[in-house]
Amino acid sequence: MAWNTRVTELLQIQYPIIQGGLAYLAYAELAAAVSNAGGLGQITAMSLDSSDALRDEIRRARLLTDKPFGVNFAIGMHGAGYEERVEAAIEEAVPVISITGGNPEPILNMLNKTDIASLVLVASRRQAQKAEQLGADAVIVVGQEGGGHLGRDDVGTMVLVPQVVDAVKIPVIASGGIGDGRGWMAALALGAEGIEMGTRFIATRDCIHASDSYKQALMDSSESDTAVIKRSIGTPGRVLRSEYVDRILELERTNSGYEGLRHFISGEANKRWIYEGRKNEGFGWAGQVTGMIHDIPSVSELFDRMIREAGEIRTRWGG
Repeated sequence: MAWNTRVTELLQIQYPIIQGGLAYLAYAELAAAVSNAGGLGQITAMSLDSSDALRDEIRRARLLTDKPFGVNFAIGMHGAGYEERVEAAIEEAVPVISITGGNPEPILNMLNKTDIASLVLVASRRQAQKAEQLGADAVIVVGQEGGGHLGRDDVGTMVLVPQVVDAVKIPVIASGGIGDGRGWMAALALGAEGIEMGTRFIATRDCIHASDSYKQALMDSSESDTAVIKRSIGTPGRVLRSEYVDRILELERTNSGYEGLRHFISGEANKRWIYEGRKNEGFGWAGQVTGMIHDIPSVSELFDRMIREAGEIRTRWGG
């Protein structure tokens, strides 16, 4: 059964399923597993120490897969300093670059004279139109159900995706609240031509950097066991609820500002749980789709399941 869309054609992949950037987790092993299964895996550039480290990770991924994969640049909280990494990715001739947060224009300008496909994460119709105007090849539209950093407006995927589909001519990829074949088909019904998943890929055996504690928490949590932090400083992101997260929320209620939150929301705090399992000393990103996660399959097993689910739905729809 063919699953061709403009997204599969643009990215040269079999299924229009993309793995999110996943700070501190999306490295060669996971990216290659997703690409080998027929989707698009990605490496997280800004979680690496340098452009040389990124080159090494790209080359490691190429040893693990001969399929296309991408490099994600989460520039929103990193400010300057990503240009050298982008140049490294261009020199390594990666097939796809995605941009999360911040102003995508400088990176899109760097990609102008290359054959690299560009994806821009957006959280509003206006952002999608701007990305198209700047030359993005496709947009990834994230609804408020998603894990990690979100838009400032609490608009869900079901409402946001069709609005963006109607507003732009480039392909739209849906993200937020998607974790199985049903979500994939729902996205297609809304007019999207592909999906991005983050949280669901953390809860796989191929996400080797995530601690067992983190994965177990994803299985044990319901859709109501998440919270949005950093809203008070204008960069909201969805995490698993915990006593540690409650402390962050309390600091936000007392208007602590960035300086008061900095220690609690740092990358080091994130890694204390996702790497070391120290739940009471850190936090882990997660979307509301955690309520649909009940096992830890391999990426290949997850793809097989999703393709079967989506195929059954398509058969019921009549082709």
